[in-house]
Amino acid sequence: MDRAALDFPNLPFAYMDTDSNIRYKFSGGKWSEGELTTDTTITMHMASTCLHYGQEIFEGLKIFERPDGRIQTFRLEENAKRFQRSAAKLLMEPVPVDIFKEAVHRVVKANRRFVPPYGSGASLYVRPYLLGVSAEVGVRPSDDYLFIIFVTPVGPYYKAGFTPVKLMVEETIRRAAPGGVGDIKCGGNYAASMRATMGAKEKGFSEVLYLDAKEGKYIDESGSSNFFAIKGNKFITPHSETILSSITRMSVAQIARDMGMEVEQRPVSLDELSGFEEAGCLGTAAVITPVESVTWGDKEYLYAKDGKAGPKVTELYEKLGSIQWGEGEDPYNWTEVIE
Repeated sequence: MDRAALDFPNLPFAYMDTDSNIRYKFSGGKWSEGELTTDTTITMHMASTCLHYGQEIFEGLKIFERPDGRIQTFRLEENAKRFQRSAAKLLMEPVPVDIFKEAVHRVVKANRRFVPPYGSGASLYVRPYLLGVSAEVGVRPSDDYLFIIFVTPVGPYYKAGFTPVKLMVEETIRRAAPGGVGDIKCGGNYAASMRATMGAKEKGFSEVLYLDAKEGKYIDESGSSNFFAIKGNKFITPHSETILSSITRMSVAQIARDMGMEVEQRPVSLDELSGFEEAGCLGTAAVITPVESVTWGDKEYLYAKDGKAGPKVTELYEKLGSIQWGEGEDPYNWTEVIE
């Protein structure tokens, strides 16, 4: 294989052009066959519903090269199902699971030379997204949709990789309200989160930790990922209708159970911060990122010593990575080799 001439071990988490992307159109009540293209631009009507009324959703997943040189997906069907849930909530045409999976396989194989080699610490990031493209002035759902997937090789989401990060509690800005769209991956959620995230970075933190919109006393999620904490032999993670359901969190919770840990997914009060022993963030991009500290007002709660993650967070990270990279057994059938 003629692998792309890139410095794979030192890749940033950033976009770069690859050989092609894939596009499907929904029009006249049916999906097209899908077309691979080298075009990195999109032409659409200036009155498209995605531009004016936010009919836009996306997903994120990764492709990993195994020690034997083959490449594999991780819980691909769960991404397809979450994509459908997001579409349904914004009254968009859901992409059938079989088309979603087919599209991922096709575009990854077309860009095989950009999959980072095993051992580099990098992976191929896959970004599927769906746009409402009918021209509308009145507020109504689009009739036509454009489903696109592009891929790009990436390094760790946080530059330091598996190194503890610092979070701050965001007490003013709320991420999402009950009954809203906080539980789906739509662009508007992320656009609204930028002012909090950028503000935190200016203060020397990696990300914020949001609170619930109703009472402002329960932990919601981090700006780019779900949150979890370790207390004794308990894996504790917030539960709320405003939190995006992380596929990584779902997976790590199962691994924790099989390690003999007690999993609690429930409302988590800020007052509990002082009792946690370890903490971390979970997500496709972040994978498992250990949390060094959480700052709430003038108090700082520490969860890592000497810049190193705690033992349970480390064990969870290693067990998850072993499955994702194809290093060990996959007892859950979460992975799928792309031939």
